[in-house]
Amino acid sequence: MEEFLKVHFLETGLGWAGAGAMLAVMFGGIGSARGIGTAVAQAAGVLSEKPELFGRLLVLMAMPGTQGFYGFICAVTIAMRVGLIEGTINVTAIVGMGLFFTGLSMGVVLWRSAVWQGEAAAAAINLTAKRPEEAGRAILMPALVETYAVVALLAAILMIMWLTKTGGITFITPETVPH
Repeated sequence: MEEFLKVHFLETGLGWAGAGAMLAVMFGGIGSARGIGTAVAQAAGVLSEKPELFGRLLVLMAMPGTQGFYGFICAVTIAMRVGLIEGTINVTAIVGMGLFFTGLSMGVVLWRSAVWQGEAAAAAINLTAKRPEEAGRAILMPALVETYAVVALLAAILMIMWLTKTGGITFITPETVPH
């Protein structure tokens, strides 16, 4: 165990990077499942009385599921950039820690936005139940919440690219700053 920790967390950052990648997947998946559950529970009540609205409610029920996919995209991007997919690990411990916190931060945003998107989708489902002609406008409510999941995805991808840039990260110390 001691050797594992030494190799994967101190000598390389593979353990940190892998944990960050999986945290993004885990929190994105948990949030998406919860958000979809909220939206589907609301839709089931509506559909029990108005089954003809299924087509209009389907997108609203599915919208909170995107965060799980964003977490997966983050994990695959981390795996590609640290060499895990090719089998050539190329990540230092400090970069691995950066990737860990990138995945963790993204995962928390995905989790909470998916839950809140499920609540917004439930409200949109209620609007559509009472006024089916407003289904197009109703979709904007959960879409507004989605915006922040997309921002988290884009920020994570940029951070991953910056942390794993070709040639590695250069640290400037007071001794190396040109005067």
